[in-house]
Amino acid sequence: RCLLSLHIVSYLTMARLLAVITLLLLSIAYTGAFVTAPAFSRTSPVTALNVKVEVVVGDGEPIDSALSRFQREVVKSGHLMELRHRRFFENKQQKLKRKRREAGLRRRYERLQRRKMSQRNAGIN
Repeated sequence: RCLLSLHIVSYLTMARLLAVITLLLLSIAYTGAFVTAPAFSRTSPVTALNVKVEVVVGDGEPIDSALSRFQREVVKSGHLMELRHRRFFENKQQKLKRKRREAGLRRRYERLQRRKMSQRNAGIN
């Protein structure tokens, strides 16, 4: 009878040990599956306005002139104006109106430039 009770006790301890190991493994697997993502992103977010403005500064060139060249390039790229327009929602009608107005201003500027160039060329000949 003592031998039988020893087998029962060892069987119960093995079952308990197996249950504890199973619970331990399940808890490790469960916590590993639901790891929260970090609040920061390692890669920089890609924006729709992926514009790269570069100015090469020459040796001995003053910083002021390089800065003014950089500002001109930024204005020429047009992405600051695009950001200004995207600051608030613009419906399709407002967008078309703005695009027409900008196209008219662009045509006017090109016409003035052609007129200036023709006057310069007429003065040279």
